[in-house]
Amino acid sequence: MHEAAAAIDDPLRMRSAGPDLLSLALIDARNCTLRWLAAFEPVLPALGPSALADPPLWLVGHAAWFQEYWIARHVQRGRGEAADRRGPHLASIEREADDWFDPSVHDRVQRWRLALPEPAALRQYLVETLDATLDLLAAAGDSDAALYVFRLALRREDIVGEALAAAAQALQLPPDPEAPAPWLPRPARAGREPIGFPAQRFTLGSPPGGLVPANERWAHEVAVPEFEIDAQAVSWARYAEFVVDGGCDEPQWWSAEGWAWVQAEARRAPRYVEQMRQAVLVQRQGQMQRVGPAQAAVHVSRHEAEAWCRWAGRRLPTEAEWELAALQGAPRGFVWGDVFEWVLGSARPYPGGGEVPPGFSPFPEPGRCGVLRGASWMTRSRQRHPRARRFAAPHRDELFCGFRSCAL
Repeated sequence: MHEAAAAIDDPLRMRSAGPDLLSLALIDARNCTLRWLAAFEPVLPALGPSALADPPLWLVGHAAWFQEYWIARHVQRGRGEAADRRGPHLASIEREADDWFDPSVHDRVQRWRLALPEPAALRQYLVETLDATLDLLAAAGDSDAALYVFRLALRREDIVGEALAAAAQALQLPPDPEAPAPWLPRPARAGREPIGFPAQRFTLGSPPGGLVPANERWAHEVAVPEFEIDAQAVSWARYAEFVVDGGCDEPQWWSAEGWAWVQAEARRAPRYVEQMRQAVLVQRQGQMQRVGPAQAAVHVSRHEAEAWCRWAGRRLPTEAEWELAALQGAPRGFVWGDVFEWVLGSARPYPGGGEVPPGFSPFPEPGRCGVLRGASWMTRSRQRHPRARRFAAPHRDELFCGFRSCAL
């Protein structure tokens, strides 16, 4: 049992997992979703759109809907990536599931107006859709095409879990011993000197094999000039120096878009931070708590990350620099995974990536979103891959995101 538990946390194994491992991981992911549903249930009546991006009930229901839509209802599921995404689908076991949980039907504002099912009904939907998934998985075979939709559904549910953790943080939910905990302290790392890397050719992106997300396709060689990069994400102590120096009041450090965001939000510190002078104090579960100065700064927007870099005379790393350092720098002290990290550039496909495969979101409009690399302490271990990419708008700071810097 211990070996199986370790296997479902292995990101390389899970991208190519067979039916047995997938079955265990899908059960694990659904149990996590059910625990989140129980954690949110007491506060659901008081929720409104000002607190969160998506309603927690919608996120929970979407995880079950996505799994059902691409597995139990997908007539061509056995064809994997060759399936027609617009092809016929069977009806859902829940008559209104498509209208409730299909993200293409309603935008985030509209989702708050939906009369979503009660938690008890949603819990039943979660149980029944998983039962159908496991039955179909047992008969699916072990080819990449046959297992594509099952691996896809696992990835989506793990990502939904991170969104639920961000929602719990935004709502200041009290810690639940049975639920995942965004309140757990992150490691306080001893300061390390930046690491230098020589100019070299580097293979950016992932090669074919198993489930490869659309935004990692495909591996391609790039030239990376010599660079110096922080060994770890920027800490609260380093970020506080910028705030104490009046960085949030000086437009010279901000892009035009970033300065407009700071003014509109009246920001003088990252989200949830109440004080940064003398000590960093954040609001958690209705109380002021001191944050370890050596912990990675978190809930930092890309606007804030870029402003800090200008103030410090540094810059964000490129994607190739970040990925190279993550793959080659561990023996020299490079650590990642405390927070997602903003990097230079905007969301875009890699050269030769081809069409977005079924079940993955299309790429955002050029220039609309930035890129996050790595993982956070709320990312499931099986999704902590050094070549993983996430996209988010520059103002998004409810995510578990931070940054590191490079020398100019």
